[in-house]
Amino acid sequence: MKPFLSSSKLIAYLLLVLVFAQFSFTSSSSKEKEDWISLFNGKDIKNWTVKIHHHEVGDNYGETFRVEDGLIKVRYDKYEQFNERYGHLYFNTPYSYYHLSLEYRFTGQWRKDAPSYTILNSGVMFHSQDPRTMPKEQDWPISVEMQFLAGLGDGKPRPTGNMCSPGTDVIFEGKKDPRHCINSTSKTYEKEEWVKADLIVLGDSLITHQINGETVLQYAKPQIGGGVANRFDPAIKVDGKLLKEGFIALQSEGQEIDFRNIKLLNLEGCMNPKSKAFRSYFVKSNPAKCK
Repeated sequence: MKPFLSSSKLIAYLLLVLVFAQFSFTSSSSKEKEDWISLFNGKDIKNWTVKIHHHEVGDNYGETFRVEDGLIKVRYDKYEQFNERYGHLYFNTPYSYYHLSLEYRFTGQWRKDAPSYTILNSGVMFHSQDPRTMPKEQDWPISVEMQFLAGLGDGKPRPTGNMCSPGTDVIFEGKKDPRHCINSTSKTYEKEEWVKADLIVLGDSLITHQINGETVLQYAKPQIGGGVANRFDPAIKVDGKLLKEGFIALQSEGQEIDFRNIKLLNLEGCMNPKSKAFRSYFVKSNPAKCK
């Protein structure tokens, strides 16, 4: 990561962050309370907004995203045809510095009229544009994706927890990486296996992907750029603009999948030890939270 660091202060900061990330931002010698926020209540998706390609924001076509058995399920049984209906379910609050944790499993059917790359393929988007800024015919949100994959049953490795970049770029191993997707070092998990995914986001600096408790990928400086996203509002896609915050969204792109235990630990807050709102795991100071 050193080639893009510009000062000794930033170097020291990121070294501290790397150590902090190694412990998943959840260890605390004082055993203080961790204020995890449950993003999904197990009952409904009232705090979420749907945007599906070819449809207006808020139109949950065919009940693509539904809640059953305490899970958020992606299903296509009410579709006559897929027709590139790439969909995303956005939590209504944007975040900047945070630790997102969730579990997923691939299940059910894959739409055979969806592109072949979508088989046993889904993900969670973050630092996403507001879905209300997406035209009806925009296919992918300008965002960064923690991509989820499952093995194809052919014995070949297929890592999960990868990075994909619709309308964005990242710095990987010290330079801007032109690839749309960067593979993680995770092992392969099969269909019907529950997998725990953790995403640790530090604004526009360091991003860490963890699968079942192991760090499998790190990169930095998420920014607008690159291709893949189409028919967007040009005023939104300002290439080179660093992404400091954005929305979190679960993906649907042709493969049925379940999500559960979706929670978030905000890493931005009061860093004044004299305040009752102080938490030692905060990374970004927000003095307003001390009041």
